[in-house]
Amino acid sequence: MIDTILLDLDGTLLNVHKEAFLGTYLSELKKVFARLGMDAELSIKAVLAGTQAMIANDGSAFNSQRFWEAFAEFLGINDEQRKDIEAACDSFYANEFDVVKSVVEPSDIPKRLVRALRPKGYTVVLATNPLFPACAVATRLSWAGLEAQDFSYATHYANSTFCKPNLGYYREIFAKIGKEPAQCLMAGNSLAEDMCAGALGASTFLVTDCIENKIKADIAAHQNGTLAELEEYLMELPDIVGGEDKRRA
Repeated sequence: MIDTILLDLDGTLLNVHKEAFLGTYLSELKKVFARLGMDAELSIKAVLAGTQAMIANDGSAFNSQRFWEAFAEFLGINDEQRKDIEAACDSFYANEFDVVKSVVEPSDIPKRLVRALRPKGYTVVLATNPLFPACAVATRLSWAGLEAQDFSYATHYANSTFCKPNLGYYREIFAKIGKEPAQCLMAGNSLAEDMCAGALGASTFLVTDCIENKIKADIAAHQNGTLAELEEYLMELPDIVGGEDKRRA
C-alpha cells in the first residue's frame, strides 16, 4: 500500500520550465562572481563542470564535495579561495536568488497539496534533484509557499551521493526514510529523471504542466495529468490510520 509521496520541485511543485529557470538563474549567479573579481563567464563554466561531476557521482562522496572539487580544479583555486566563493554563493542563494521567482507561475496548489497529505497520514518527501545546497532549496520552496519543515525528508547536494536519473538516488531516499519502493509514489514532470523510479517498483505520476520528455518515452506508461489533477488524485487516496502525523498526535 502506498503511504509515502515523493514530489519533485522544479517543473512539478513549481510551474517553471527548465530553460527559463536556468537562463535567469545563471544570469544572476554571474553577478556574484563578478563582485568577487572573477571572470564571470569562466566561473559559470566551472559551475557547469561541478554540476556534471555531481551527475556522474558514484555514491562514494556527497554531491557537494564532488561539485566543489570539480569547481576548484576547473579554476585552479585553493581551499581558502573556494571557501570564500562557497560562502558568497550561499549568501546569494539565501538572498538575491529570490529574483528568479519572477519566471515561476504562482499557484496555490503546492502549499495546499503538501500540507494536506501529512494529516492524511502520508510521509511526504521532497525529491528534488540534489544539485543545490539546502539554502537554495529553501528559497525555491518559498516560491511555492512551502518550507523544508513541510517534508519528512528533502534532498540537497550535501545529503545526497547520487543525482537523477541514477537509480541510486531513489535507493538512497528509500533507505534513509525506511520505506520499500512499493510503498512510494513518485510525482514529477520528467520522464527520464522522475518516472525512472518506477523501475525500482515505485508507483509514478507524470505531471504534465511543464513536461520534460527528451527521451520521447510513452507517457501513457504512467499515470499522468496536471498538478491540479495530481492534487485531486492524491486527495482521493484513503487516510492512513496510524499515519505519521496521527502517531505524533
